This record gives sequence, structure tokens and C-alpha cells, in this order.
Amino acid sequence: MGQQERIRVIIVDDHAVVRSGLAALLQTFRDLELVGEAGSGEEAIRLCGHVRPDVVLMDLMMPGMGGAEVTRTIRSLYPETKVMILTSVSDSDSIRAALAAGATGYLLKDTTPLELVRALREAAAGHSVLGREATEALIRVVTQGPRPGCDLTVREREVLSLLAAGLSNPEIAQRLLVSRSTVKFHLSSIFSKLGVSTRTEAVAVAVRNRLVEAAPLEQSRGSA
Repeated sequence: MGQQERIRVIIVDDHAVVRSGLAALLQTFRDLELVGEAGSGEEAIRLCGHVRPDVVLMDLMMPGMGGAEVTRTIRSLYPETKVMILTSVSDSDSIRAALAAGATGYLLKDTTPLELVRALREAAAGHSVLGREATEALIRVVTQGPRPGCDLTVREREVLSLLAAGLSNPEIAQRLLVSRSTVKFHLSSIFSKLGVSTRTEAVAVAVRNRLVEAAPLEQSRGSA
């Protein structure tokens, strides 16, 4: 295979040991060429502009820009470059976010070396590659239906976050600069969409489904 036919790859991972191991693996295959390494998403974007790789092999969880955001940026700036996610994160939301951002494939870090190399070749050819765990996670999403709270409005999410932080109805109204009756209206809609009847249940569902970032400090101040 000629030099011009080799698949040009950059590795993006904030752990130097991981980058080193992947680099050693790629160098054992004549059709793969390591053209750069990056320890952050921001560095990966800059590197893509310099070396224009065929495939970016990238971790999902990194300091600064996350893998999904980096994927979206790379695919927007350099659409000819494919992004292959290699991560330890296997939850459905992360997988969906990465694929929606334009990732060509999604593999977990326990994949075998040969599976990874095959995936890189498939990605370079424009084919989607999903590991078994990623495929199963997406199947669960389809068969289980939408996640609770996916239909909440932006304002309802704000109210829910304040509720989870322990604020009473008057405090929520004051924070959002709305009337108490408006807060009660939003809470009624939130309860209906989450399929709950109490503030405590609403907060529990919100935390379990990661609709709010922080765990609740209080769950029963004020009344709906």
C-alpha cells in the first residue's frame, strides 16, 4: 500500500498513558499513520486544522470541551474528517449526543485491538461503527420510549431545578420574577409530564433521570 493510501489518524485523550498505548498499537499496522496527538478537545480542533487527519480517535470525557462538542466542531470545520469515539462512558445519553454531533463510531475502551483497528478502517471508509454496548444502549432507548422529562419546557426545567434546590413556591416566584400562581401552574404541568403527584416524587424522578444537576437540599418546602 502506498504512503498516500494510509489512513491518517490523530489520538485525542487527556491521559498520556492511553495516548501512548494507542500510538504503539497504530504503529504496528502499515495502513495506519499516526499524524498527531492531543490532550484536550481545543488542542484537537487546532491539530485537525494543521494535519487534516482522516480519522480522529477521541475520548468523550475530557477537561474543557467535551467530546460531543469537539466532534460537532470538527465535523463542521472539516467535514471530510471522521470522528471515532473511544471512551469508558456507555450511558445512552452520551452515546446519542456523540452520534448526533456527527461521530462516525462509538467504542468502549475495553474493545480489542483488532476490533479498534477494523473500526478505524471502517470509519475512514465512511461506515458507521458501534460497539456492542453502544448498540444495546440505543436499542434500550428505542424499546423503552422517551425518557421522563424530555418534553419539559425551558421554564419548567428552571422551576424543577429550583424545586430540587429546596426553594419554596414564593422563593421560586421571586427568583424567576413571576407570580406564585404561575409557579403553581408550572408545577402542575411538571407533575403531569413526570407522572408524579408530589414535590418529593418530582425531585426524585428529576435526579434519577439527570434532569437537574444538583441533588436536592430539601424536597418539601412550600406546597404546590
